[in-house]
Amino acid sequence: MGSKLAFLGRDMAVDLGTANTLVYVRGRGIVLNEPSVVAINTTTGKIMAVGVEAKRMIGRTPGHIVAVRPLKDGVIADFEVTERMLRYFIQRVHRRQPFAKPRVIIAVPSGITSVEQRAVKEAGYQAGVRKVYIVEEPMAAAIGAGLPVHEPTGNMVVDIGGGTTEVAIISMGGVVTSQSIRIGGDELDQAVITFAKKEYSLMLGERTAEEIKIAIGSAWADGDDAHAEIRGRDLVTGLPKTVVVSSEEIRKAIEEPISSIVDAIKTTLDRCPPELSGDLMDHGIVLTGGGALLKGMTERIKVETGMPIHLVDNPLDSVALGSGRCVEDFEALQQVLLPESRG
Repeated sequence: MGSKLAFLGRDMAVDLGTANTLVYVRGRGIVLNEPSVVAINTTTGKIMAVGVEAKRMIGRTPGHIVAVRPLKDGVIADFEVTERMLRYFIQRVHRRQPFAKPRVIIAVPSGITSVEQRAVKEAGYQAGVRKVYIVEEPMAAAIGAGLPVHEPTGNMVVDIGGGTTEVAIISMGGVVTSQSIRIGGDELDQAVITFAKKEYSLMLGERTAEEIKIAIGSAWADGDDAHAEIRGRDLVTGLPKTVVVSSEEIRKAIEEPISSIVDAIKTTLDRCPPELSGDLMDHGIVLTGGGALLKGMTERIKVETGMPIHLVDNPLDSVALGSGRCVEDFEALQQVLLPESRG
C-alpha cells in the first residue's frame, strides 16, 4: 500500500473565485468545482451547506439561515466565512489523513492590494495549510491556456470572471501591464435585475437573472431573436408575475458592463510596449473565464480591437489548470508566483 504515503502532504492549487471555487490536487487534476457560497444558520453560527447545495438556497431561505457569497468582486468581503469555506473545500479534498499539511497555491485578481493579499494567505493558513503561495489570475489563466509565458514574446490574456475582468500582457514569465476591473458576470446579472425592475417593475432573484443571461444574453447582435419567460415578483401588485423578454432587450440591458470590459481591453492594448504590439497582432488575444462563454463575446472583442481572438477550450477551468501546473512543476514555475510580501 504505497499510495497511502504518496498522498501525504498532497499539494494543491485553489482558484478562489467570486462565483466558483476550484481545487486542483497534484497528480489528480481538478477534483472540486463548486459555487463559492456558504449557507449559515445565524442562530447557531453553524454551516448548513457549502457549494452547490448552498447556491440552491440563495434567496430561498427562512430568516435564520443566510446564503452568503464571501467573495465580492474577486476579493474577500467576509473573512471568517471565506476561511471556513476554504477549510471546508480543502478538508473535503484531503479526507484521507488528518496530519498531512499541503502546500497551496491560491489564484487572486491582479489588482489586489497587499492587505487583501495577506487576507487570502491568512485564510489559507487558518484552513490548516503548511505554506501558501499566490499567483495572479491572468498569469494562471495564461499558463492554463498553454501560452508560452516564459518566452520574450508578448501574450495577451482576457479573463472574464464572476467578480472581475483581468486583462494582462505577459512576457518573460511576468505581467508587463495589466488591468483588473471589478466588473464581471455578477455585474451582468445585476444589469438584468435592474432592467426587469425598470422596464417591467419585476423583481428578479440573482439566480433567475443569471439563468436569463446564460439562456438569451449576448454581447453582439447576430440577428437571432430568442425569447424567454422570466418569473419574479410584480413590484406594483406584490404578486408573482411572468413576462416574456427578447434577447435584444437583454443585450441592451447588459451593454454598459460589456463596454466597460471592452474598454479595459483597449486601455491595456494602449499601454502595451511597442515591441510587444507586433507579437500581439500575431498571437492575438486569448479569451478565458466564464464571461467568455457569453454569446457573441468573441465577435464583439474581435470587431472592437481588430485583433484575432482565441477562446480557450475550457474557459471556466483555465485559472485552476494554470495554478495546477504551478503545483506540478513547482521548481520551473516558481518565478511566476508573487514574491513574499514583507510586512
